[in-house]
Amino acid sequence: MTFEELLDTYEPKLAAAFREGIEEIKSSIVLARVVERLEKGDVSGAIEAMLIEPEAFAALDLALQEAFNAGGINAIGELPTVRDPNGAKVVFRFGVRNPEAERILRDISSTMVTHITEDQRQGIRYALEQGLARGANPRATALDVVGRQNRVTGRREGGVIGLTSRQIEYIERARQNLASGDPKLMKQYLALVTRDKRFDRTVTAAMKAGKPITGENLQKIIGRLNDKNLLLRGEMLARTETMMALGSARDQAMRQQITSGKVEAQDVTKIWRSAGDSRVRHTHRVLNGRSVAIDDYFFSPSGAAIRYPGDPQAPIYDDIKTKYGVN
Repeated sequence: MTFEELLDTYEPKLAAAFREGIEEIKSSIVLARVVERLEKGDVSGAIEAMLIEPEAFAALDLALQEAFNAGGINAIGELPTVRDPNGAKVVFRFGVRNPEAERILRDISSTMVTHITEDQRQGIRYALEQGLARGANPRATALDVVGRQNRVTGRREGGVIGLTSRQIEYIERARQNLASGDPKLMKQYLALVTRDKRFDRTVTAAMKAGKPITGENLQKIIGRLNDKNLLLRGEMLARTETMMALGSARDQAMRQQITSGKVEAQDVTKIWRSAGDSRVRHTHRVLNGRSVAIDDYFFSPSGAAIRYPGDPQAPIYDDIKTKYGVN
């Protein structure tokens, strides 16, 4: 299986596991507790009542571990046949229980879940404060954040839980623009890639009339914008974390062979292989085919020193996480 095939296999699994974690959080929320704290002006207490905890992402953690293990095993399977001085075939194995491999996986997982939970709390705080500031009552503000229950499925839809703080800020700006009644501001909504185009006619009519979008129409438009951005968030996170797990595992698999004495470090060369799709940033695409020694770095046009695709130590400006956004 190629690296691209591994990506295609494990990205959907991580995205589904992320959505599972968000659904678990939403389904566990007791709205009355959130509203009660907002009525007292306790925004921090309202956030705590939503129980956005690392444990909710247990399935995501397991999916990441599965991708990591597959990446290491796959890397070993790609190695050429090597024989020792006596002519016996050298057997390569990836130690998933190797202490260094376990440490790397633990660090990747911990960083991922911490980033998700802390960024959500930050974004939710912003959404709650904005809701109260524009005069919405505590219940309406809470529903805008946690989502409203679908009477048919019983599941919460809309809401900002699961989105990045940046996405939440963009969507809040879209809400303000639509509610402004200013055609120039309202037109910005029509440029959003993640909008539900079924509402374009409603927005265009309001623009022509110079009237704001309010009430149920505004609620539905923003709810769909939230939902589509949650899908984008899951896809982007899955891409990032799968790349990181596979890249780190492949690097670790090779280093295990060097440590065990089965391979000499000076005989190992790393070759950058780009996925070749539109999601690969241009600074990485130009690295395709370049080779360096096992302990050397690839240098992207941005100046970033990168050990391999998905390197968790790469500078943040050369990291796919910076691509999160409403569009």
